[in-house]
This record gives sequence, structure tokens and C-alpha cells, in this order.
Amino acid sequence: MGLLQSSRIEELSCQEAWARLVADSSTVLVDVRTQAEWAFVGLADLSGIGKEPVLVEWSNFPSSRVDSHFVEKLDIALKERGVGRGDEVLFLCRSGGRSRMAAEAMAGAGYTRCRNVAEGFEGPLDDSRHRGTRSGWKMAGLPWVQG
Repeated sequence: MGLLQSSRIEELSCQEAWARLVADSSTVLVDVRTQAEWAFVGLADLSGIGKEPVLVEWSNFPSSRVDSHFVEKLDIALKERGVGRGDEVLFLCRSGGRSRMAAEAMAGAGYTRCRNVAEGFEGPLDDSRHRGTRSGWKMAGLPWVQG
């Protein structure tokens, strides 16, 4: 999809993200949604490719306040998994907004290959104000599990 001029974060479709996860063993997926979303909406299932998503909340539920320690928490979680600052890190949220902010934050912390999964796990709202009908990880038919 290309680079955003303002943030230099590459936007990927869900299919592009999946292809990169499959092709490169060092590429990781970071899901920045809340624990409630992981539990009740579901998670990307990477077990078929020998991976699991890294789960670190961008914002706290139910306050929706950005976690001021997000960068520190994710940096620790990535280091624990052997992820280096030059490895590709894909960010996923509900519809692409929080994940873009998280990718920008981690790029600012020195991670050089941060990418945003633009469609998110559920995609944008449709005309009936429902998610998951237009785009997103689930709509694309990519592997996922109920939390």
C-alpha cells in the first residue's frame, strides 16, 4: 500500500501482513487492542506458522487512556522474544488507528521496520454500524481464534 508521508509507517493489508508473517520467521505481529477485545472478539491465530501474537495494550480499558508505559512494555516483550530493532514488526488493532499510533511510537523508539495493518482485526463500521463486514483480519478469512 505504500509509505505514509507524515509518519513513514508502511500500511499493509491483512493479506500482505499474513504473507510477511509466513515468509519471514523473524517478522512478528503485535496486537495492541485491549484484554477485553482479545477475550471477546478474538485473536489472530499464528500457531499454524509456529508463531503467536505479542499482546500489549496501547490503551487501558475501560478508560481508553494511552498507556504511558506502552513503549517500555513492548520493548521488553519484544526483547524477551529475541526481536531486534531491525526486525519487521507488524501492528494490529481493531481498525488500524491505535496500531498506527503504536507503530509510530515504536519507530520513534528505534524500531526501524514498523508496519501498520491498516484494516485491523475487524475493519471499519458499515452502514449499520457493525464491524467485520467490510474488511479486516477476520473478514479476510485469515486464521483466528476466539479468546
